[in-house]
Amino acid sequence: MVVRAGREFLAIPGPTTVPDEVLRAMHRPAVDIYAGPLLALTDSLLSDLSRVFRTAGRSYIYVANGHGAWEAALTNVLSRGDKILVLESGRFALGWGDAAAKLGVEVEILKGDWRRAVRPAELEARLRQDKAGTIKAILAVQIDTASGAVNDIAAIGRAVKAAGHPALLMVDAVASLGCMNFEMDEWGVDVALSGSQKGLMTPPGLGFVAAGARARKIHETATLRTPYWDWTAREGELHYQKYAGTPPEHLLFGLRQALDMLFEEGLEAVFRRHRLLAEAVRRAVAVWSKGGALDFNIAAPGERSDTVTTVLFADGHDPKKLLDYCNEKCGVVLGSGIGALSGKAIRIAHMGHVNAPMIFGTLAVAELALQALRIPHGKGGVQAAIDWLGDQVPA
Repeated sequence: MVVRAGREFLAIPGPTTVPDEVLRAMHRPAVDIYAGPLLALTDSLLSDLSRVFRTAGRSYIYVANGHGAWEAALTNVLSRGDKILVLESGRFALGWGDAAAKLGVEVEILKGDWRRAVRPAELEARLRQDKAGTIKAILAVQIDTASGAVNDIAAIGRAVKAAGHPALLMVDAVASLGCMNFEMDEWGVDVALSGSQKGLMTPPGLGFVAAGARARKIHETATLRTPYWDWTAREGELHYQKYAGTPPEHLLFGLRQALDMLFEEGLEAVFRRHRLLAEAVRRAVAVWSKGGALDFNIAAPGERSDTVTTVLFADGHDPKKLLDYCNEKCGVVLGSGIGALSGKAIRIAHMGHVNAPMIFGTLAVAELALQALRIPHGKGGVQAAIDWLGDQVPA
């Protein structure tokens, strides 16, 4: 017997649920790619992406996912044989570093831990050792969706400045942009990137890169530049150059609607909504963890992200059974553990187009699954989430 009806509900960290307004904006005929309205659309999107990144620098739109944005960022500022430092806090900075290695870049990993965020003091100490300035760039993620860690990019930027090191600071904001504060210029970030399918509430297929003045200067002599990713080529006068070919019209229509929705709600309100809903999830998980079968992957509460919560399962308990129950019986799709956490964890996403009914429904289904599968857990996780959010959002 199942208790589901209708379509599945996604509670995974990408692609996230696309709002109906965005889907409707995309449901229209194609237009002339050389005409004024589409040119104006591109100009507005590039300007507003820089607004969301909080930078006076230029933004670029790629027909690509986040991995494409990784390559765009790398090839525009690095040369073959350059050395970079990757800050480990989960899977995704390592993946970005692996992409750099395949491009012919020397990669050093500042060893981290999948159960904690990056330690800025460790970065500063490593940079002080590099007296010759051999490290050309530092790669970090703001939120790692595998581990659930959130890194303090402002503190990382201060560490680079304190060390007096000239390396570019490059940040993956795929799982954070549009969900939490990102201050590219204020934090000393030289290159930032994101994608359409998470906080920006648009289907997968668009990658975004923002570049500051230092990065644009180094770009002039970078030798990894290629025709498709090249910033200079995309700054040409012809509209098709902005996309290195035919624009992805319908994704652009959707992105315009999504950005309008974010600005209408107000970015600070969006960030607060994510903080509140994330803490509601954490309150539930904290109660469930009292049963001894599951726990937060990220040990320190202050290092747990506001877009995804990774929950570890103790030995002897199979997270796949819970994932299958939630999906097959109730139509709620939770994220599985990936990378080093494959087969050991679940991930509950709370990013992008998400609200209290969605979160409470997800938590209730997860608690139902814990009960049905006889997985030891503390009772009342959903009630704890309700109690906390009720106090934070009074009448």
